[in-house]
Amino acid sequence: MPFSSREWHLAARPAGEPKPSDFAFVTTAVPDPGPGQVVVRNDFLSVDPYMRGRMNEGESYIPQFELGEVMTGSAVGTVVASRAGTVPVGAVVAHFDGWREYALLDAAAVQVVDTGLAPASAYLGVLGTTGLTAWASLTEIAPVHDGDVVFVSGAAGAVGSAAGQLARKLGASKVIGSAGGPAKTERLLKDFGFDTAIDYRTAGVAEQLAEAAPDGIDVYFDNVGGDHLDAALQVMNLRGRVALVGAISGYNATELPAGPAHLPLAIGKRITLRGMNVADHADLAPHYIRQAAAWITDGSLVAEETVVDGIENTVDAFLSMMRGANTGKMLVRLPQD
Repeated sequence: MPFSSREWHLAARPAGEPKPSDFAFVTTAVPDPGPGQVVVRNDFLSVDPYMRGRMNEGESYIPQFELGEVMTGSAVGTVVASRAGTVPVGAVVAHFDGWREYALLDAAAVQVVDTGLAPASAYLGVLGTTGLTAWASLTEIAPVHDGDVVFVSGAAGAVGSAAGQLARKLGASKVIGSAGGPAKTERLLKDFGFDTAIDYRTAGVAEQLAEAAPDGIDVYFDNVGGDHLDAALQVMNLRGRVALVGAISGYNATELPAGPAHLPLAIGKRITLRGMNVADHADLAPHYIRQAAAWITDGSLVAEETVVDGIENTVDAFLSMMRGANTGKMLVRLPQD
């Protein structure tokens, strides 16, 4: 019997900050699985900054959302119907057909996850692409060496909070993070192990970073772009490394922002600025998941989540995340009967 599923469609391409009217909430029927297919009842959905770019016209490193069609994104759920021997009913799986209650998928498109190792939701956060992005950035894109001073922007968010903790494990002598507001900066210091927290809402980032890092920084993990990247370039040490992970400060811009004013400093300082796409680093996932799961178990890696309940609140969760309302990973939980 087909499942009735509620799902979110992109109704209009946003101009600037997305509005609720840019989305449509639709009820549809999900067919029974064919040979080699499964039906997954989603338990948690991920909403992430990169999704804003998929709402625009044209492709970048990931295909755009199509108007009038269901949106996609990372999710974990439980298999409720299966015609695939390798993925039985009851298995908990991760996949990329979020923004809906039920998903019909080929078995090859799902990954069975071990909920004995960590809770299912962790596979959307520190054990998923979120954590892998931080790990690959700090081991391959902008490697952290023993004694390095590391600066992380957007440090209270999903990727940033993981990056700060992982930088310490990789040997950083000092980890500096930026976040918006006193509640978040306090969390950086008390819960995520940062040495210094910058509140970008209280004063200029460049001034605060120069004070926090009088001997300069060696690695910059960039989630924000804009004034944060420009500030990092000014205090970067010789042969510093920058992982260009995100630029959320400009995601809602209607015109291309100006480039960093201090970019020419990269020449004399021989700075490496390297873009990061987690899809290039899937080979690291098995080792990273085992190691990170052990750290979660022993309490040395905090897997912070901000959870919103109900499929009907997915758009609100996305918009709140884009405005910085979350600490750690923003998730939508779909309560089950």
